[in-house]
Amino acid sequence: MAEFDTSPITAVLGPTNTGKTHLAVERLTAHSSGMIGFPLRLLAREVYDRVVAMKGESRVALITGEEKIEPPDARWYLCTAESMPLDKQLGFVALDEAQLGADPERGHVFTDRLLRARGREETMILGSDMLRPMIRHLLPEAEIVTRPRFSTLSYAGSKKLSRLPRRSAIVAFSVEGVYAVAEMLRRFAGGAAVVMGALSPSTRNAQVRMFQEGEVDYLVATDAIGMGLNLDVRHVAFASLHKFDGHRRRRLTVPEMAQIAGRAGRHQTDGTFGVLAGEGGEFTPEEIEAIEEHRFKPLRNLYWRESDPRFTDIATLIGDLESKPRDAVLKAAPEAIDLAVLKRLADSGEVMASARGQAGLRRLWAAASLPDFRQVGPDHHARFVARLWTYLGVGVMPRTLVAQEIARLDDMRGDVEALAQKIAATRTWSYIAHRPDWVEDRAEMATRTRELEQKLSDALHDRLRQRFVDRRTSVLLRKLGKDAALLPVSLDESGMVLVDGEEIGTLNGFRFAPVPGARAGESRLLLAAAERHLGGLMTQKAGELAQSGDEDFTLEAGGSGHPAILWRGGELGVLEPGKTLLQPAFRSAKALGCLEGADLAAVVERAETWLAARIEKHLGGVTALLALSQSVHAPGPVRALAIQLAEQGGVAARAEVAGAVHALDKDQRAAARKAGIVFGALDIYHHLALKPGAARWRSALDAVMTGKPMPELPPESAVHLSDWRFANARDCRNAGYRRFGTEHLRIDLVERLAKKAHEARGKDRDFDIDLALPTSLGLSEKAFDLLMRDAGFHRLPSARPVEATAKVPAPVADEEPAAVEAPETDPAASVTGGDEVDAADGAAASETPPATEAASPSSETPACPVPRYRWVGLPKPGRDHARKGGGAGPKHHEKGRGKGLENGGPKASASAGGSAPQGALAEQLARLTGRS
Repeated sequence: MAEFDTSPITAVLGPTNTGKTHLAVERLTAHSSGMIGFPLRLLAREVYDRVVAMKGESRVALITGEEKIEPPDARWYLCTAESMPLDKQLGFVALDEAQLGADPERGHVFTDRLLRARGREETMILGSDMLRPMIRHLLPEAEIVTRPRFSTLSYAGSKKLSRLPRRSAIVAFSVEGVYAVAEMLRRFAGGAAVVMGALSPSTRNAQVRMFQEGEVDYLVATDAIGMGLNLDVRHVAFASLHKFDGHRRRRLTVPEMAQIAGRAGRHQTDGTFGVLAGEGGEFTPEEIEAIEEHRFKPLRNLYWRESDPRFTDIATLIGDLESKPRDAVLKAAPEAIDLAVLKRLADSGEVMASARGQAGLRRLWAAASLPDFRQVGPDHHARFVARLWTYLGVGVMPRTLVAQEIARLDDMRGDVEALAQKIAATRTWSYIAHRPDWVEDRAEMATRTRELEQKLSDALHDRLRQRFVDRRTSVLLRKLGKDAALLPVSLDESGMVLVDGEEIGTLNGFRFAPVPGARAGESRLLLAAAERHLGGLMTQKAGELAQSGDEDFTLEAGGSGHPAILWRGGELGVLEPGKTLLQPAFRSAKALGCLEGADLAAVVERAETWLAARIEKHLGGVTALLALSQSVHAPGPVRALAIQLAEQGGVAARAEVAGAVHALDKDQRAAARKAGIVFGALDIYHHLALKPGAARWRSALDAVMTGKPMPELPPESAVHLSDWRFANARDCRNAGYRRFGTEHLRIDLVERLAKKAHEARGKDRDFDIDLALPTSLGLSEKAFDLLMRDAGFHRLPSARPVEATAKVPAPVADEEPAAVEAPETDPAASVTGGDEVDAADGAAASETPPATEAASPSSETPACPVPRYRWVGLPKPGRDHARKGGGAGPKHHEKGRGKGLENGGPKASASAGGSAPQGALAEQLARLTGRS
């Protein structure tokens, strides 16, 4: 455009809020054609919309890096500075914010446009007054016009975020800072609009519209707000006076402060600026005076880079781009990302092999100039450009490839950050699609990227609104005032309490809870509004509860952790100790205090009815034991055993009821079995007491009786636990398990293994046991040894391997608890049981991972050791079999068992296990296992 150097040049200088941009638009539309270059895509789009309204869409063009709207008859162009087409002959050309020539990152672009962009009839330079000496030196022929600010800008000090006046803009210098301030404003004042340079024009306009139309009273923005965006802002608050400029964190310069603070006030409306108390630091008196008086140090230099480099070879191209300016007021620009990317590409032999001749180098430089919209840095961005060059170096990108990338981004899911990243990636592909010779079927791809960015922008606006705008608070604090009586309250089917269609809280059961995050004053207003109308709603809910089915009630850990009854997820009350385990008392929750008379009585009666029905259903075994203990037809010893079992929830260690068990004769034992009692080697239980429902309710009611929190139970289908930790032995037995070292096994399966051991023993003293069954249950060999020890068996040191494969029983994980009984001839009937293993034994029993799969009945497993055990037995309770001073113990005599016990008695044990006699060994075992 050098042929227009003789056209008049006007430099319009002054502070912000002087109407410079408005003047440029007036001059643009007064000419038959023209162009304005802006620092921001958002600002270019804003002015484009204004000119379209004046001149018509068919004659106005918008050209930015990632968007190009250029009708065939376009006469007026609105562009970003980087995208200004300098080869067009237009009547008027203007450059906005020309003082950005002093910006290290983009300054060389603005300096080049300042020196080269000319209109045929008129050229206008817009900028700060500190640009004056640069205009005088570089453009001595230019006429300088000073535009004063129309209104006063004054310092208002520091203010807390909650005390900022309405129509304020808060400026932060990072995305995280913007989001943090916006989130706090949502809580304090109902929300805020968000404006950032990374937003698409559509999203930015939608956010600004909320602020301009009064839907929100606050705007949170990055320093992009300082670049000419026209907003009705009365006060600007700095969230910080420091920013990261890409290299280091530094304090803002005074001109940067003034550029941002100048957004306060509009036309002749005065504005103020300040900082957030405790967040933004403080302005110095010198900075305040300079900003208020619009006096800044004049610029001494502008950044410059060769805009017309030679493309003879790559070294010449890079050399020209790094060359020094000839004029003393111009400084060589720091290495920009486009040059950094070009250098990295130049080091790639594969890239340079396809960048031949001047045309190839021009194309490579164009590819390296692809903006880093994603802000990933030169290394990562250079790798992306290198992949792009694999297509551009030999032709164009295939339509299918670009379409796939666009389709991959066409996903509206995700939060604010995820959508912003997708928009940045879409801008990259939009830039690529708008290049004239980069993409196959360019017009279609450009349209698709533009439509995708619009969709993502709409989704992002919705997410921003959901995240940072609370219409409920706005309604309460801005529209309906403080009078709770004016607030219409309703309740939806899910229990949500609504004020004028906005959620203010939930009615969980009979407890009203304001929405989370409501501040104190708002919570009081919400409670007042709700309580005024909830009386009738509570009566309605009491009627619903009285008529609801059992499926609406659950037994869970309440807010205190203790067993509680819940109705549709809301706590009705907790259980307290009653006369017996099966008769807990129900105490209603404080939330039911809003009910009175018949309503409260109906709720309590329904809860107690459900409780009684659940206990009868799941603890029917205990109920049967209680009935047996009171039956006049049952023998006295049977009744005694039944009452002891009932008191422990239907399951007891054999040691704890040993006296009652040994008091039974053969007929009485048969009568007890007929009544449902199972006599195991280690535990005695009612056959219904090990079902999952029984375990859950027994654990809960035991927690009620002991005043402890409701314990967490394993999954109902679990038969073996390797990592589970019960609080104590009582909780373990209530859940239906026995502990062996660090493992637990369901009680009925413990008895099954004990029974298998006695079957394998027969009448022999020493015998072998195949580990297939315990392995199929997930039990480790160490844990099985502990189980056998507790059942009265001693493992011998030798073991022989199985010569052939062994058949493994079918898995039992989903079986109902089996009614396993020790055989009549089983000497384990005299064993004194116990739940816990001695600490030394537990440490010795290192945990072995359980089998991951149980084999089918027909499957075969590899050979494994077959351990050998010896039956040693344990003494009957109440009899001292210890022999002081050593020697063999006395023979054991019991009906039907004398010979077996004698064969496996003290003499054999002494020879196998050392010098300790059998009676002493038994006593030691009892002490080790906590049974003495």
